[in-house]
Amino acid sequence: MLDVVVLDDKQEEVNNDDAALVKDVLQHAAVFMKLDHDYEMSVNFVDDEEIHKINKQYRDTDRATDVISFALEEADRIHIEGVPEELGDLFISLDHAKHQAEEYGHSYNRELAYLAVHGFLHLLGYDHTKSQAAEDEMFGLQDAILEEYGLTR
Repeated sequence: MLDVVVLDDKQEEVNNDDAALVKDVLQHAAVFMKLDHDYEMSVNFVDDEEIHKINKQYRDTDRATDVISFALEEADRIHIEGVPEELGDLFISLDHAKHQAEEYGHSYNRELAYLAVHGFLHLLGYDHTKSQAAEDEMFGLQDAILEEYGLTR
């Protein structure tokens, strides 16, 4: 089971349609990936200005982006019987999600779910930047998860 908390830029919990979609698609992704423990993670909805600051501060990249993942390394995770294991935190720019949905010609919901699943796979250790084979594997998983969920292009 995966417990997802969605927060806004003031670190207050969000309970709207976007948050419900992200929680649902990530729980679907956890089942798809056959996670064998209880996990928890946070998703932070931010705007382009905020994700630009985060990108500059933590990745030394001076521009806004769509999603940033901060994974807890396996060695840093605390394993306590009966307590969900923390995977890490995602930051998703809702501004970028809206722009990319228009640019790629699919729905906002599909783009938001895509960004959430993309970040989730990074939290699990997948990294499309390592090689073409790694990119093919990660993007193939994203497409399969979203297709099975029912959000196709």
